[in-house]
Amino acid sequence: MNKMETADVCLILEGTYPYVFGGVSSWTHDLITAQNHLTFHIVALLPPDDTPKMCFELPDNVLSITNIFLQKLHKGDKIWSKKHRQKIIGELIKPMNEMLEGANLNTIKNIITAFKSTDKTLGCNLLLNSEESWEMIHNMYNRTLKESSFLDFFWSWRNLFGGFFSVMLADIPPAKCYHALCTGYAGLMLTKAGVTTGKPCMVTEHGIYTNERRIEIASADWLNDQHAFSLSIKKKKGSRELRDFWSDIFTNYSNLCYEISDKIITLYEGNRQLQLEEGAPPEKSEVVANGIDFERFSKIVRDTNHPPTVALIGRVVPIKDVKTFIKACGLLRDTIPELKAYIMGPQDEDEIYYEECLTIVRQEKLESVIEFTGKVKIDIYLPKIDIIALTSISEAQPLVILEAGAAGIPTVATDVGACREMIEGLDNNGENFRGGTIVPLANPQATAAAMAEMFIDDDFYNKCSKNIKKRVKELYNIVDKQQRYTEIYQELISIGTSNKGS
Repeated sequence: MNKMETADVCLILEGTYPYVFGGVSSWTHDLITAQNHLTFHIVALLPPDDTPKMCFELPDNVLSITNIFLQKLHKGDKIWSKKHRQKIIGELIKPMNEMLEGANLNTIKNIITAFKSTDKTLGCNLLLNSEESWEMIHNMYNRTLKESSFLDFFWSWRNLFGGFFSVMLADIPPAKCYHALCTGYAGLMLTKAGVTTGKPCMVTEHGIYTNERRIEIASADWLNDQHAFSLSIKKKKGSRELRDFWSDIFTNYSNLCYEISDKIITLYEGNRQLQLEEGAPPEKSEVVANGIDFERFSKIVRDTNHPPTVALIGRVVPIKDVKTFIKACGLLRDTIPELKAYIMGPQDEDEIYYEECLTIVRQEKLESVIEFTGKVKIDIYLPKIDIIALTSISEAQPLVILEAGAAGIPTVATDVGACREMIEGLDNNGENFRGGTIVPLANPQATAAAMAEMFIDDDFYNKCSKNIKKRVKELYNIVDKQQRYTEIYQELISIGTSNKGS
């Protein structure tokens, strides 16, 4: 096997570029393209049964791509000696418990040392399916969740630590620095890269991964512990539940990622404060706002010859709360009978949710109003759109607000992520500087009322249009973002070998 060429930057991504369309993927593609003086290796962490299909044409400065399928482990060698098996698992028990109770870089170093203590290839034969791994599971259960169902704990353990082992056993591509685009499994891979190579590391969080996982875990019906789940990261001793088991794992991945990183970047100040609450050291943290090609979008000529038109630009998935947008359009039609609405984004990521959305459209008799366009080139649609609506329950810093804003299209958005900061500014400048309207979560009535106000009040609409365009030009130009990443990468590469290596 030929030795892999060393890249300037190894980008570590989870469930996104180059196999999935979306904001993070577009951000990543633009980043690589803009840094054409650097070379990149991409590590893509994917679901176990995924058949990845390329959604982007990789730029010429991408040297190679490595796919890692989470929870998909090779069998590994059979280790016939019981004493040998016990030795490896015995060295793993303490650091594996620390992955639930408070991991640090030494935890990861000790796990790697345990893996290296044998010349055998490790895999699911030993780590998941052996008598010794069964004893390790019992040990962890008795230390952490012995009040819960062991069966539920067992399958949760298999799921979570199957993903953990698939990352920890994967090869690290050679690079001068490593850059993860979230914590989670990507952050775990970043930690392993930093520990094993000693090279500089950084993480850019678009959304706060641990918060998003807590929301998912809290709403998961199959995690059916009797007691209510708290989103707090601080729990009283003895009150832990199966949901906490899941949450603690991802919190530890986040803490490890922050510990190994030389730079911790996010897109807006609200997110930075959440990172600090999660334990990110303030001296490492920095805000680098999203940027868009203002010149490109500001040149879009608005078409005045179309019906009143609103659009939700995003994937048809629950986190975008497309159902609230559909219901808001049903209410808005009562005020604006000639309304036209687009839902613009891929429909195949959650086909059940898409079918549920179609059912609501039929129930509300909105077939002639709402059009699902699928993935489209938004430049073609923006000239005939008056208002962008984002009804998401979670966002980071949505590019669609900026892209539409550069064209003078205001947004009605929920108060998530950086939406308020983007639409109203950081300094609470009041009505005269608003570039749209912020509405409550899951509230079709408020969303419809906000869109109706823009359609009915021309003066208000024109102020919002002018304000959002000005703010995007002054604060969210992609040139500024790309220049800052050029500086950060140069700084990390120049650091060279640090003292993090084992």
